[in-house]
Amino acid sequence: MLVDDDPAQIDLARNAATEFSADIELTAVAGGDALLHWLSTRASDKDLMPHIIMMDLKLPKLEGLAVLRKLRGLPATRDIPILVCSSEYTQGDVLMSYKAGANSFVVKPADAAQCAELFRERLSYWMRPDRHKLASVLER
Repeated sequence: MLVDDDPAQIDLARNAATEFSADIELTAVAGGDALLHWLSTRASDKDLMPHIIMMDLKLPKLEGLAVLRKLRGLPATRDIPILVCSSEYTQGDVLMSYKAGANSFVVKPADAAQCAELFRERLSYWMRPDRHKLASVLER
């Protein structure tokens, strides 16, 4: 799940997701209120919930930190990994994101290469943990 109001960022993420894995179904919504509505219609079926949520910190209407706090307070989304992304942020934004329940804070990708790198390195950590366990065992 991608939460971002910038169509260019959504296109970058869609392309990177396709390059990363043909199995990824990337759903994008334009804001926190849209995310909460989308999730509320699927909360009763765990199989319909996203495996990971990537969200912009600066969202229209409902700010990213407020959305994050709401997600961590809901039983259906409490354990979903959430990556907060932002191109403009302060150290306080990073700290507040972690305090609100973010699993990771990343700089928003500016181009296709950075977005592909984000999917390769950061999202694979959350989406394919079995590969990381195997890699760490092989490195020993």
